[in-house]
Amino acid sequence: MAQYGKPEYWEDRYQRDTEAFDWYQRYAGVKDIVTQYISQNHQILNIGCGNSRMSEEMYEEGFEHITNIDISFTVIKAMAEEYEAKCPNMSYKQMDVRSLQFDQGTFDCVVDKGTFDSILCGDGSGPNSEQTLNEIYRVLSPTGVFICISYAIPDTRESYFRNNAFDWELHTHKVAKPTISTSAIVSSEDKDPKNYHYIYVMRKTVGKKSED
Repeated sequence: MAQYGKPEYWEDRYQRDTEAFDWYQRYAGVKDIVTQYISQNHQILNIGCGNSRMSEEMYEEGFEHITNIDISFTVIKAMAEEYEAKCPNMSYKQMDVRSLQFDQGTFDCVVDKGTFDSILCGDGSGPNSEQTLNEIYRVLSPTGVFICISYAIPDTRESYFRNNAFDWELHTHKVAKPTISTSAIVSSEDKDPKNYHYIYVMRKTVGKKSED
């Protein structure tokens, strides 16, 4: 939907809808995959955090070094106030993912649940998506990992990540949508891909190569 690519849509949405909302999956639905790639001491950046409870749920499991950003001033202010006492080591900053205000190599992990999808819905999706990936790559540490949770099948997403500009390895996982009965979809690998969400994991290989 084209409006998802417009900053004003999100500002208006969060002024109207203050209840917590998680796109696609709650943390419990993806943590078995996510925790294969991150450690509790990692510096984590959650882009387009909105009013999701994902960072809170990660924090409760020991992932306390989380920086959350969103383009909406309204939601960042609300979330910062809500979690100031509950999750004191977690921070919230208003920021555009296309222009991250962090030094190179700041984070061990960047997590995205739906933001890249939203960018691809909007005007200028080509240059905006390229800018976004360039910025994510820049702020990742030499062995950092980008975890992108998406509704989109590999045929429509992997081409963005398999870019010679990025020295990282791509791993693709899938998880059943929460609304689909697990027993109905795990019996065969050729079930409808629309019954799944996809987790694209890009691990930088720069550090590995420099050690060889």
